[in-house]
Amino acid sequence: MPSLRSSRLSGGPGTTRSAPGDDSVPTREELSRVPGAALGYKLDPWWWLVVAVAGIIVALILWRADPFEDILVFVFDGVIITIILTLCSFVFIMFVGLLGGLGRISSNRFVHFISSLYVEIVRGIPLLVQLIWWYFAAPVVIQYIGVLLRINALAEYRANALLLAIVGLVVCYGAYMSEIFRAGIQSIQRGQMEAARSLGMNYFQAMRYVVLPQALRVVLPPVGNEFIMLLKDTSLVSVVAVADLTRRGREFMAVHFNPIEVWTLIALVYLLMTLFSARLIAWLEKKRGVESS
Repeated sequence: MPSLRSSRLSGGPGTTRSAPGDDSVPTREELSRVPGAALGYKLDPWWWLVVAVAGIIVALILWRADPFEDILVFVFDGVIITIILTLCSFVFIMFVGLLGGLGRISSNRFVHFISSLYVEIVRGIPLLVQLIWWYFAAPVVIQYIGVLLRINALAEYRANALLLAIVGLVVCYGAYMSEIFRAGIQSIQRGQMEAARSLGMNYFQAMRYVVLPQALRVVLPPVGNEFIMLLKDTSLVSVVAVADLTRRGREFMAVHFNPIEVWTLIALVYLLMTLFSARLIAWLEKKRGVESS
């Protein structure tokens, strides 16, 4: 019976090599070259950029509390609104995107047509125009429908800026997310579905337990990119009376007339949020075993 006793290498502490004739125990160097088998967590060096941006913000406040500290205090509630708007919208965008992606590959002609029509129309209209339509035109349409149907709740409807901003973002980004999910699902080999069906699964079970888990791993990088773009594009809701970070910055500048300080700090806050989000997404990709190019 071959010996399982290991001898230490001279390459460093904790490094072992299997005994002669025993190939069952790989060395630490061999394990470190296996994807997903890293022996320790390595800090992403790009976290230092996050720290640097945060340090610049702190340095500006310490250097000149007036106006940088005043600006940050004034726009802080806008930061909270921006984060809430991004997270709430993204949850619904994922749901709409998944439905749209499944509809785009559906064998049902009606479902395929409706999904494709939605994607083609929404992608052809700028996000800013869509947000303006939802805030100014949609309430009028709802009121008109309420009058026709004699429903007082609809006839007297008043626009909720935050709610309609979420609707506009979800409708717009849902179309792009639909294409991401469609491409991710179609990237999975057809044999995976056939194998699942041969095991007795129906279509929905095969999708749920076989195809979608693999597709989610494929689409994770583009989905993360869409999240970062969504975070930045929430600045557009400032034109429809949502008191987000950008709008609060405009309000402060309109009173104090200091555009350099205001927009420098606003840009740094957005940069800090996007860099932090990008690092979290990179960590999630690593946990899911997504290979970086």
